[in-house]
Amino acid sequence: METSQGTVESAQSAGQPPHPSASQGNPPSSAPPPPSKGSRSPLVLVVVAFVVALMLYFGYHKARRPGGAGEHIAQSTVAPDFSLESLDGNTLRLSDLRGKAVLLNFWATWCGPCKIEMPWFVDLQKQYGSQGLQIVGVAMDDASKEDIGKFAKDMGVNYPILIGKESVGDQYGGVPALPETFLISRDGKIVDKIIGLRGKADIEEAVKKALDTQPAKSQASVDKGRENGPVPK
Repeated sequence: METSQGTVESAQSAGQPPHPSASQGNPPSSAPPPPSKGSRSPLVLVVVAFVVALMLYFGYHKARRPGGAGEHIAQSTVAPDFSLESLDGNTLRLSDLRGKAVLLNFWATWCGPCKIEMPWFVDLQKQYGSQGLQIVGVAMDDASKEDIGKFAKDMGVNYPILIGKESVGDQYGGVPALPETFLISRDGKIVDKIIGLRGKADIEEAVKKALDTQPAKSQASVDKGRENGPVPK
C-alpha cells in the first residue's frame, strides 16, 4: 500500500507539484455544480404566476377602452340626456324613458366580459320588463352598424341597441373600461354604477334598486294639485 509520503515523493521526483490534499492524506473535495441556466427560484415562479393571474382577472372582468376622458359622474345626479340612433334607424332619447327604471349599458363587440353579461340582460328584460325596466345598450366601438346588428341578433338581444358616440361617453365619465353600466331611477337619477363584469345576482339587486323608485311628478300634475287645493280631512 502506497503512503501519502510516497505519493509526495513520487510527484516531486517526476517534477510535478504535489496535490495539496495529497500531503494531508485526504481525497480531493468536489465543488458543488453551478446552477443550470434553466433553473428558477420558486419565489420568482410564484411572483410570475401571481402577476399573470392578476392580468387574467382584470382582463376577464373588464376591457380597457382607448380614449375616454370625460368628467366623473356621481350617483344621485340626473343622468345626462342624449339622443342616439338605434339599429332599426329610429332615434331614442333617454329622457323619453322617464317613469321607467333604465339599465344603461355601454359595451362593444370586441369586449369579452360584455358577451358574458348580455344573456343576463336578456333574462332581466324578460323578467322585469313588465314592472317598468328598460335596458338600453350603447355600442362603443368602430364596428359597422351591420356588424353590430348581426352581433346583437346572434346574442338574442331583446332590448334597444344604440350606436354610441364619444360625446355621449364623455357625458358619462368617459367610459374608460367596458362594460360600464348605469342604473337610472324612474325619475331620471343615477342610483348605481357598475364598472366591469359583476355577477348576475349583483346586477339584479341593482335593477331592483332602480325599480323601487317613484317617477317624478310632472309640472302639470303639480299645477293641478295647486288648483284643487288641500284635500279635506
